[in-house]
Amino acid sequence: MTDNKMISREDRIGRYLKKYLNRYVFLEFSDEFAKNSETGQLLKGVSIPLKKDEVQSFAGGEGVSMLVIADNMANVMGCDPKFKFTENYVAILKTIFDDTLLDNLVKRGNECADDDNLDDACIYFRAVLCMNSEHQDAMYSYARICRSMYEASENEEYVGRFKAESLEWFELLTEAHPQFGMGYYYLGYSYLNLGLYAKAKIAWEKFLEINRRKPKGKEYEEITDRVKQMEDPVNIELGCMKISMGHYEEGLAILEPYADSEYKTWWPLYYYLGVGYVELKEFRKAELAFKRVLSLNGSHLDSMRELVEIYQYHGDWVNVKKFTEKIKMVEASQKMDQEEYIRETQAESKRMEEWNEGSDA
Repeated sequence: MTDNKMISREDRIGRYLKKYLNRYVFLEFSDEFAKNSETGQLLKGVSIPLKKDEVQSFAGGEGVSMLVIADNMANVMGCDPKFKFTENYVAILKTIFDDTLLDNLVKRGNECADDDNLDDACIYFRAVLCMNSEHQDAMYSYARICRSMYEASENEEYVGRFKAESLEWFELLTEAHPQFGMGYYYLGYSYLNLGLYAKAKIAWEKFLEINRRKPKGKEYEEITDRVKQMEDPVNIELGCMKISMGHYEEGLAILEPYADSEYKTWWPLYYYLGVGYVELKEFRKAELAFKRVLSLNGSHLDSMRELVEIYQYHGDWVNVKKFTEKIKMVEASQKMDQEEYIRETQAESKRMEEWNEGSDA
């Protein structure tokens, strides 16, 4: 079992890249060639990826350069790190080439990114990580390209998968290269995007610490301002956590001052206020808080359920009926959305299977 993180970890985004395996057909070198090659037995029984216009040269004696074959192998690994010959390709390329191959592949990826060819850029970075999962430039570029890809999409599942992949590789980058400041720069934004304000602040403070004695660029000034702006969001996050942990009075003491502030459009603030008020039997305040949530997020089921319980407690059966019916309507709508999502996912999985079958043919 390999300890390479790109090969061994869950491949969240491979389903969007495996279609490019259709660029290749797979042939084997002759036993005689394998015997005389510097790669020796590494080539035996291993299918070599060739583009369709390269097959004739390969079979006709003219030959295909090892640089071309290396690029093809890299692309196949990048499309599918769990491809059956990935570890063979890694061994072959490490035998023939030195580490400059990895740098050149990162360069190719960056050129693709500059040309807005994000899929191919992503494939090249993944290929490098198949060969060295702690290659700093590849980790950084891969996490960034995943970020660019989800920012360019409106597909919910696609965005979710690429967002998770980007976050994980920024985290891995800071673990493997703790003095590489830009890893923390983007990691902070990844946490901010998820509403994890305390983690974002910690990441950015590390960025500032690393760069404190270096020439101050625009990123340093930007993050200095960001850290100052994080005080209130971090405090609100702490208040919500206190409520979740059952420390209701502490949580309310932190959150109540923000109810009439610039954060008054943050519906989670009012939801946690409502939960705290319910637990302290301040039902009128709780009712107003949950209604405020629904004015900001009209389909928030948990707030509706809390209101139903409040009205049941007070015997207000008109409002019990009203919000019970609203819950049923929202649940029905969400069920329809979920069924459509499942149909789209199944159709996409079927397309992936067809692409994979075509690549194995």
